Amino acid sequence: MASRYPTPLKRGTGIHQPLRLLSSLQRRFISDVAARPSPPPSTKQPAPLSRLPLKTLLRSLVLTSLMTRSWLLRPSLAFLAFVTNSKSALWNPDRNVLLNKILRLMIYNHFGAGTTRQEVLKSVAEVKQQMGYHGVILGYSKEIVLDPVEGNNPAGGEGYSPACYEIVEQWKEGTLKTLRMIGPGDFLAVKLTGAGPISVDAMQAHQPIPKAVDKALDEICIETAKQGSRLWLDAEQQVLQNGLDDWAIELMRRYNHDGQILVYNTIQGYLKASKANVDRHITLAAEEGFAAAIKLVRGAYIEHEVRSLIHDTKEETDASYDLIADTLISQRKPDTINNSNLPFPSAALFLATHNAASVERAFSTHRQRLAAGLPTVPLECGQIQGMADELSCDLLQQSERDYERVMDRSSVPRIFKCLTWGSVGECMGYLHRRAIENRGAVERCQHMTDALKKELKRRVFG
Repeated sequence: MASRYPTPLKRGTGIHQPLRLLSSLQRRFISDVAARPSPPPSTKQPAPLSRLPLKTLLRSLVLTSLMTRSWLLRPSLAFLAFVTNSKSALWNPDRNVLLNKILRLMIYNHFGAGTTRQEVLKSVAEVKQQMGYHGVILGYSKEIVLDPVEGNNPAGGEGYSPACYEIVEQWKEGTLKTLRMIGPGDFLAVKLTGAGPISVDAMQAHQPIPKAVDKALDEICIETAKQGSRLWLDAEQQVLQNGLDDWAIELMRRYNHDGQILVYNTIQGYLKASKANVDRHITLAAEEGFAAAIKLVRGAYIEHEVRSLIHDTKEETDASYDLIADTLISQRKPDTINNSNLPFPSAALFLATHNAASVERAFSTHRQRLAAGLPTVPLECGQIQGMADELSCDLLQQSERDYERVMDRSSVPRIFKCLTWGSVGECMGYLHRRAIENRGAVERCQHMTDALKKELKRRVFG
């Protein structure tokens, strides 16, 4: 009877022959591929926004799409203003749990670094390690906003209660706590109104730094220098800014020398007196031998200032901003320097802006001077977390290309993100001011929405 099982195939017949042929063809293909020259590496740059985490991309797309519609932007800003200024516990996000969750979901989680140390450290790591920024600026959001006309009633240096001195101590400890969340090369944003009435009254009265505040500032500066970080003094309203400028110059005298630049002052380009203020910084630095370090912004308190102090048009503000940046980058000595033999002082410039045209103009001048062997200043740039991501990512990509091309890599501008931390309620005033400050840019940033949509499509469809 015939067997139910097939007869075993002999080697060299049946299926073994095509298997040997297939194996031979595989070996020949592998040999041919190995013999071919390697293709040149692709020169195509990744999309700038490809470095954004998906959650950030989606939130940016939703918020930017909404904010480009004026019929949504205006009521949103009105709501932020209401929550910021309300004295009712019902509208206090730190006391109303439901409001807190709504604001965290809609706004805070996109623009805020966190309410705890653990949340902040996670945000800092994401910005520097995951997204590739060269550093961060971190500030504590609690502050005081004064009436632009009346302000406070300066009480002088006497008569303050122990509670006022306790506020200074708490502010110092909070600032040092913030410092411990950043690393070498990063910036600590110092808000002097957070030190309470003793600080606010002295700034408004244009008085020297009060002893309690001075002692706290010295400790903050010393600890910042030990850590290898830097600090800047955030801008204030004009009822305080003139006094603050004197304090900033005094701190520069102490700490910005011998090749070290530790303290930066903030100059607001929308103020008519800003160029003269910068010239004053440069002149004193040249004559006294310290380094003038400037963080240049367009302005932060436009709804809380005397309007006559501010440039009449956006174009005038843009021109003021660009002129100040060019003065420092091109190292043009102001006429206020009496001794013409004095060289331009040691200086540094940080461009805090969301205006791509201003950044490109400043970076172009900086590159040209470096290429021509002309002196210039160290240049850095940064944008606020959750805003202008297209600009930030594009600048990072430019920086990486420049880093590969130049011999002196320290000359390449470094790109930062500015973060703020604190409770949801404490951040509302900060976020409202940032939204007002950038309102014009947001309303015109349809291109940003288009870029975010394009990046999302690229990720979905390849």
